[in-house]
Amino acid sequence: MAAGTLMIRADASIKIGTGHVMRCLALAQAWQDAGGQAVFVMAEAPSAIEDRLRAEKVLIEPLQAAQGTTEDADQTSRLARKHAAVWVVVDGYHFGAEYQRNVKDAGVKLLFVDDNGHAGVYCADLVLNQNAHASEDYYRDRSPQTRLLLGPRYALLRREFAAWRNWQRTVPPVGRRVLVTMGGSDPDNVTLKVIEALNAVHVEGLETAVVMGGANPNVALIEEAIKGSAYPIRLVKNTTKMAELMAWADIAVAGAGSTCWEICSLGLPSILLVLVEHQEPVAKTVEAAHAGLSLGWSWRSGTSTIAGAVRDLLQDVRQRERMAERARGLVDGCGAERVISVLAAH
Repeated sequence: MAAGTLMIRADASIKIGTGHVMRCLALAQAWQDAGGQAVFVMAEAPSAIEDRLRAEKVLIEPLQAAQGTTEDADQTSRLARKHAAVWVVVDGYHFGAEYQRNVKDAGVKLLFVDDNGHAGVYCADLVLNQNAHASEDYYRDRSPQTRLLLGPRYALLRREFAAWRNWQRTVPPVGRRVLVTMGGSDPDNVTLKVIEALNAVHVEGLETAVVMGGANPNVALIEEAIKGSAYPIRLVKNTTKMAELMAWADIAVAGAGSTCWEICSLGLPSILLVLVEHQEPVAKTVEAAHAGLSLGWSWRSGTSTIAGAVRDLLQDVRQRERMAERARGLVDGCGAERVISVLAAH
């Protein structure tokens, strides 16, 4: 059982994206399910993200400080004392070694969510890296008491995925359902490029669902592209049913962020595009595990390349079967509960 308050320091924006907040939401939900309460401390967040958090009965505390600064750490520590937080979770690339030290010096137990060892030096009580490429080598310079939680065994999946843990995917001879998801913001509008590519796929009966997150600035352009599409496209905004959409789809075309681990948990064959630098090792490790196909950086992939990859994967049942099996083997969907168990016992 989790007792008391879990405080989470994370931000979301067009530039940052929404992945840090959404994976921390999974942790907040698991903490709530175990009997605790959750508070998000945020310096920046789109209204759609704030609405989602409030719908999940999560309290939001606004922060009036430059992100990642000493003042940020001091305000977060004061809020932790105000709410009697038993743990503080920090997730974001603007939080570094000094930030950890400032929070720890305030006497707070700290879980630091990380992807590529960007902080260099680590003094948090726990460091969580849910990626398949996670390695102790990232964290050689850490305090003796710092414990590492590494790999997709700890992948943070939201509550909506729990109902699908024992679901078995049926892989049709020819795939026709495509899910497109480029994360919560997609400032470069890679979604539009994928929609244009799908018009050149020419698979009979093709259906597409395009997911747009709460920080996406390109809604009008996407809606216009959908009107001119040769195939039926369903636009889904700010969904709370991502697991259901992933179960519906035969393949996904996705940005290679934390959504990858959601895709893997549903055994969904995927074509991955790298949108930002930290996604590159994720895409590479998913491809190396034969759980998906990486096309590399999105700006290097033309519409013809994307169209060819989609067409080939939809028509290759053996490759989709292998991807489905390998992907499901990477992520069992119990990661958030495992992390909460560690927090409760620590």
